[in-house]
Amino acid sequence: MSTQTIRQEVDKARQTGPLKQIIIPPCPELLARLQQAMANNPPDLTEVARIAASDVAMSATLLRLANSPIHLSDGMPCNTVGQAMTRIGLDETAQVMTAFLLRNAFPVNNPHLTRFWERSAKRARAMAFVARQLPGLSPDLAHTFGLFCHVGIPVLLQSLRGYGSTLVEAAARIDRSFIATENANHRTDHAVAGALLARAWNMAPELMAAIRLHHSLESMGASDIEPEVHTLVAAGLIAEHLMRMHEGLDQEADWAAHHADAMAWLHISAEDLEHWDDQLRALLDHA
Repeated sequence: MSTQTIRQEVDKARQTGPLKQIIIPPCPELLARLQQAMANNPPDLTEVARIAASDVAMSATLLRLANSPIHLSDGMPCNTVGQAMTRIGLDETAQVMTAFLLRNAFPVNNPHLTRFWERSAKRARAMAFVARQLPGLSPDLAHTFGLFCHVGIPVLLQSLRGYGSTLVEAAARIDRSFIATENANHRTDHAVAGALLARAWNMAPELMAAIRLHHSLESMGASDIEPEVHTLVAAGLIAEHLMRMHEGLDQEADWAAHHADAMAWLHISAEDLEHWDDQLRALLDHA
């Protein structure tokens, strides 16, 4: 499924298929402005700082991170957004702001999301780490993929009656995959819904495609899928595995079935994974 094919699939599902009634929140204005500021060459630091300071809670989030043990090296606390941005760096500032704005785009208050955003932030941090170990994969793009990978879940939670029960069922069943249970109950799944949001928010085409395919790992290496998409999907499987190891969780079925293909695509070894696990644990402790 090429990026163009996926775009057509998502558009068709939106127009006439099961996603016709799905509620997609509009892309937050501040997030659109942030993406534009970061897309400039060089990035517009003044605009990023202006966006960060425009929301008290977002400013507090940046200050809390800048004053956390992972960044507070000189013992002097940051008191302004500008100081926080200087300490943690522009890239991490933009990543934190993106995560904050994404979370606040979904007003749904659901117990199934209690740990969702926390795990999304950890997955994004793990993805950025993996990208820095690989040639040619942008850490910023990888971080965004980690953050948005499962965004279809809150999309469906706020749109589909009974989807919360489907989440419980899908997590418990061992006879079929998570998305198979979603499709059995609702004729769609969070991978398609997430791709729809990425499409609606004008995100990078390879990001939209990777979100759509992140559970379709049997397609790894297929010639009709762009290499950048394969790399994002493979790195996402690695990052998810490292995150689950950090949390002391069992292997996922996707990992058991497809990790060899993902590692072969990325040209990494079991020794690489072990080394990355050691390096990543301290970062995930502070995610």
